[in-house]
Amino acid sequence: MRSATAETDEWTDDAPASRHGGSRAGAWFAALLLAGVSTVVGCRIADTDGITPVPQLLAFLPWLLAPAAVALLFAALTRWRLGLVWSLAVLAALAWYIEPYGKTSQPKGAPVAELRVLTSNVEFGQATDELIDAIRDQRPDFVFVQECEYGCEERLQQAFGKDKNSKGDKGAYPYQQAVEGAGSDGSVILSRHPLKPAAGIPATMGMPGATADVKGHEIRLQLAHPMPPLPTQLSTWRGELSDLRDYAATNRTRPTVLAGDFNASQDHAAFRRILDAGFADAARLTGDARTPSWPARTAPPLGAQIDHVLVSRDFSANRARFLDLGNTDHRTLVVDLTLFKNS
Repeated sequence: MRSATAETDEWTDDAPASRHGGSRAGAWFAALLLAGVSTVVGCRIADTDGITPVPQLLAFLPWLLAPAAVALLFAALTRWRLGLVWSLAVLAALAWYIEPYGKTSQPKGAPVAELRVLTSNVEFGQATDELIDAIRDQRPDFVFVQECEYGCEERLQQAFGKDKNSKGDKGAYPYQQAVEGAGSDGSVILSRHPLKPAAGIPATMGMPGATADVKGHEIRLQLAHPMPPLPTQLSTWRGELSDLRDYAATNRTRPTVLAGDFNASQDHAAFRRILDAGFADAARLTGDARTPSWPARTAPPLGAQIDHVLVSRDFSANRARFLDLGNTDHRTLVVDLTLFKNS
């Protein structure tokens, strides 16, 4: 016959319940946390972005370690054995998927050009003045600007257009390709190197394209700014990321830079499709794949990397920096690239 003490100390195997109300509540709390986190992790394992709120939570996948760890603690305190196993399994899956996605490789051939690329979402043009200062400081070869409305585009032209001024930086970026628009719809590519117009990608917000001539080498440039994964805009978000994937697949065999605010991280299946089409994330190549770029007010301690510079296999990435500009909810990304040419 079992003693009362042994029965009281028994660990529950099959349900988050206990003889004591406090333990029962703690076990149920752990179960709710694990159910939510497991749904997101399950979609990551299944290679799908799911439905709201999964796409929104996938952007913050590494931070789900916190609720999973809390669930483990409550499962231990309430002696819920199944919860302990469940928590450990979820934590192991999260640790696995936190590893940067995609393989890295060094391009073959000889290096032919060193390039610096800057991408910045200036939040409805509010951070244009800060961006101008950053451009003067960083002196990139190519600048990709999202949410650059009419006033932003005009100020960039005044600062870096063809005419000279007392600051001496007029004419620094005489080449420009833009999709004009108000609010978040406008986007601009600035270049030190000659540009030829190229078909951009039709989208809700501007995504211009161009072809640059760098020392006789043609480089395709495409700005990325798909819709964010708002609950009412998920189909548009998926469709525009799919269009970027098609662009990547079409241009995988020639030097191409695809940069901007993707409104997606490496934990989104729709974004991984772009990488799988033959592109590499420059921040991944430099070891900065998990450095947050949004929201700027909480990054780097808390955030997601949704601003990217993606490159075809003709490039290596040597350095990446995330700049805090102020007056925008995005950090600016600057990367140094080397273009290689097969002999």
